[in-house]
Amino acid sequence: MSVQVVAAKMAEVELKDVPTGKDLPAGSPMTPTSEGKTLARNDPHEAGSSAAASPTAEPSAKAGEGSLGLLNTNPAKMPQASAMKRTDLQQNGGEAFVNRDGTVAEAPRMKKIQFADQKQEFNKRPSKIGRRSLSRSISQSSTDSYSSAASYTDSSDDETSPRDKQQKNSKGNGDFCIKNIKQADFGRREIEIAEQEMPALMALRKRAQGEKPLAGAKVVGCTHITAQTAVLMETLSALGAQCRWAACNIYSTQNEVAAALAEGGFSVFAWKGESEDDFWWCIDRCVNVEGWQPNMILDDGGDLTHWIYKKYPNMFKKIKGIVEESVTGVHRLYQLSKAGKLCVPAMNVNDSVTKQKFDNLYCCRESILDGLKRTTDVMFGGKQVVVCGYGEVGKGCCAALKAMGSIVYVTEIDPICALQACMDGFRLVKLNEVIRQVDIVITCTGNKNVVVREYLDRMKNGCIVCNMGHSNTEIDVASLRTPELTWERVRSQVDHVIWPDGKRIVLLAEGRLLNLSCSTVPTFVLSITATTQALALIELYNAPEGRYKQDVYLLPKKMDEYVASLHLPTFDAHLTELSDEQAKYLGLNKNGPFKPNYYRY
Repeated sequence: MSVQVVAAKMAEVELKDVPTGKDLPAGSPMTPTSEGKTLARNDPHEAGSSAAASPTAEPSAKAGEGSLGLLNTNPAKMPQASAMKRTDLQQNGGEAFVNRDGTVAEAPRMKKIQFADQKQEFNKRPSKIGRRSLSRSISQSSTDSYSSAASYTDSSDDETSPRDKQQKNSKGNGDFCIKNIKQADFGRREIEIAEQEMPALMALRKRAQGEKPLAGAKVVGCTHITAQTAVLMETLSALGAQCRWAACNIYSTQNEVAAALAEGGFSVFAWKGESEDDFWWCIDRCVNVEGWQPNMILDDGGDLTHWIYKKYPNMFKKIKGIVEESVTGVHRLYQLSKAGKLCVPAMNVNDSVTKQKFDNLYCCRESILDGLKRTTDVMFGGKQVVVCGYGEVGKGCCAALKAMGSIVYVTEIDPICALQACMDGFRLVKLNEVIRQVDIVITCTGNKNVVVREYLDRMKNGCIVCNMGHSNTEIDVASLRTPELTWERVRSQVDHVIWPDGKRIVLLAEGRLLNLSCSTVPTFVLSITATTQALALIELYNAPEGRYKQDVYLLPKKMDEYVASLHLPTFDAHLTELSDEQAKYLGLNKNGPFKPNYYRY
């Protein structure tokens, strides 16, 4: 605002509203109010509310007049323009005018006029928080918003360990260990919502329910316990299976869903925020129960399979089949098979087309942004990001980040995937070439020690570090737990790791899976994976003797196609059918499979 404009505005100010030299000592910070109270000028909250309540205030200020509308305007009482005098603004930073009697009064400063109007707006906030600082209220609401990314209940007031509590459902059954059985109603609604986006599982439940293809199956599972998994478990139960379940990730369990499953009679042992000891205790409680011998394993990461193989070898030999859906778990199975120690047929679901080309790609393409936004509020445009690994997970992450305007680098060991990254427009680098300049580091390899302490030491201040691969081994988190580094928890699943010089990195989910630990994943994509898992269990359980030997197998192509066909009606999609002549020309059965096993899609 120019000096001339301010001077013109001052011509409208009533003399009685301006403190004069005989009313206040020079430089006094206090101003008398119309009610005789003393008001500190540096308390804008009180100033705004007092002025608004003053009987001398103009009933409605004109738009654009700022806080001048708070002052009485009476032209008859205003000094003449000739009686006003502008002082040197560079000397005292303000303005003054001379009264007719020769006394000098300081005019309200521009700065005060502007802030009074702004603070009056703040005073329109609800009275409950009127006296609380704005920064505190924003901070608190932000914390509340992110306190439960993957579960409504991850910040419970009850700090008692579930292992120390005796809980029973409404039927008196206590064969479970969860956070709080009282949350079952909330979980049931979550499951019902998920059912709407899982058409294939619901169709499978209807088609096979009468046949009970899993009658007699005793399935022990170790996966993420979410609403989507609950739909899978209830489908397996409808098909005749008995299920006992633990979580494959200490942060991904939705407590309310676990409660709903426990209320429904399932033996569930999981809660969000387990310790490492809790994790293995829950797995053992699933397996080691008197009078119950599991004959099928559904695993995600290989921890359940490893536990039974090491601790209960006799039980392991009686298993009819293993279904594994992660890179890490499949790698362990192939190692056992190569060493001749795998005495059970296993199905590699991770490398089935419906898992890898849909869950790994499309799920991660959407959930990487969701997880980062919920935890850090980061803006992606212009950020430099390095994605370690350009498999299907890496491809999904890179595509999403590129679409948001990020500058994306890729690291790879496989020349074929590396060439794909280059052809997709990404720069292929070694991690040590860009580690000092990038803003975000995302691991998607399924390997170990991808981001080691050396790289963590060289990262820039504020760099975000997270993992989209399955295991928590990709980032060397253990190397950060040293005395010279300070850990500061700023949000649920968000830690600042601070170096002695003040540099800090933002570590998400302590290096565990970002999307299921810190956010959620698209239900429809999980429907594809869950249906594949269900069909793999049915196939292994009902396979005639000798069809599957003690080795690792891929899901038959015909089943992949069947899973895909169950999801097409959701899109009102219509497949073209081959004519007899066309089928003969291609050498195919009209009903499939339509591609050979070596086809890459």
